Amino acid sequence: ATSKIALPSDLEAIATLGFRGEALASIDAVSRFALASRRRGKPHAWRIEVEGGPVSSTTPAALAAGTTVSVEELYFNTPARRKFLRSEATEWAHSAEAFARVALARPDIGFTLAHNGRVQHRLQPAGVRARVDALLGHAWADNAAGVDVDAGAGAIALRGFAVRPAYAANGGGQYVFVNGRYVRDRVLAHALRDAYRDVLHHDRMPSYVLWLQLDPRHVDVNVHPQKTEVRFRDSGGVHQFVRHAVERALAATATDQPAVSAA
Repeated sequence: ATSKIALPSDLEAIATLGFRGEALASIDAVSRFALASRRRGKPHAWRIEVEGGPVSSTTPAALAAGTTVSVEELYFNTPARRKFLRSEATEWAHSAEAFARVALARPDIGFTLAHNGRVQHRLQPAGVRARVDALLGHAWADNAAGVDVDAGAGAIALRGFAVRPAYAANGGGQYVFVNGRYVRDRVLAHALRDAYRDVLHHDRMPSYVLWLQLDPRHVDVNVHPQKTEVRFRDSGGVHQFVRHAVERALAATATDQPAVSAA
């Protein structure tokens, strides 16, 4: 357990994303690493540095409340491992995708992404539409059906955007978040394929950004090492809810879109 778990019952309703503490030790062993942290109400932050293993002494630092982790020169001391990295373009694409996932998960938080000294994204805290526009483009959401379904009493809710079939392409963003956590879940993926099945040409891919909210006690987030898969207590009910919500949203906009072309 971690310090975020105060009572045994908390394990049945995990509401935070968490972080694998041992990952920091693995990262700092192969990089030039620095960590600075300051608790609210404390006069200053404290900082440690690690260069490939040895940990420096703790020193005072200037920082607002919170924690900053800096990792530079990854694998500088393990050239054999570095050889397994892909091209710069490929590794950058992976980094940009990871950025998009966390930025879409939390539109209420600002994020900045820089590459080779140039800022690619500087996102201010905003609503979901503004964050989607910033990362996927205005045209993406303009061509999407809005999804906003709430079962009531805090049971389950689905909000977001699903691109209308006429504007679906051979590829596109597919983002689903469960209680603020990006997932690639088989139950949800199947529900979304079913929602598009009768309206999407076979060579096109559905595209969507959806936020699913439900009682944390009804979903287990500890079934996959990377936390990208979850297990629902009522997977059939979740499947049906998501499928019908997206189906209805797409049907409501059917008259607003042009006929789907196979070209």
